[in-house]
Amino acid sequence: MVKENKAKVLWKLFLTTLYISDFTFGGGFVIIIFMKKKFVDEIGWISEQEMLDYTALAQASPGAIAVNSAILVGWKVAGPAGMLVAVLGTIIPPMVILSVISIFYSAFISNTYVSLVLGGMQSGVAAVILSVASSMIVPSLKKDGLMHGTIMVIAFCMTFFFRINVVLIILTCAALGLVVRTARCHWGRRSVGHDIS
Repeated sequence: MVKENKAKVLWKLFLTTLYISDFTFGGGFVIIIFMKKKFVDEIGWISEQEMLDYTALAQASPGAIAVNSAILVGWKVAGPAGMLVAVLGTIIPPMVILSVISIFYSAFISNTYVSLVLGGMQSGVAAVILSVASSMIVPSLKKDGLMHGTIMVIAFCMTFFFRINVVLIILTCAALGLVVRTARCHWGRRSVGHDIS
């Protein structure tokens, strides 16, 4: 938890998540890069490794990635109150925008200019998602390059070429990570035991 004035932290957390949510187009993965820039690079409330872990947890949990990430970041920064404030800041902009769009949906959907704007936004969103992916690859490879790199390549091939369900891939990777970690701890204890004897 951040050691600052609680009210100040909560207000800053709310404004930051509100700002991020206002300018995030293209889904949950896009919000990750904005959260990293704000909470890791600028404010320094969480570490890069924590952001990677939160991204994995947010993706693996049911619900929207943006909201799941806000829950985790909010909890880390200011506990339960931070979680509520971060979620509020994250959901207010899309709720307002979608409410307005739903009222004028017929006019929006048939408008040529709106279609052109949405087409342009899709290209920008694809670029941002690529940026998110590249920014997450390097820290992950630093931690355990060979194993993480191999898992990444296999997971990509499974989803891109073989169209295997992403949930199944995530659960398999989680199980594999658990097995590898358990095996390392087990072999570590055994080697320590041999050294002592």
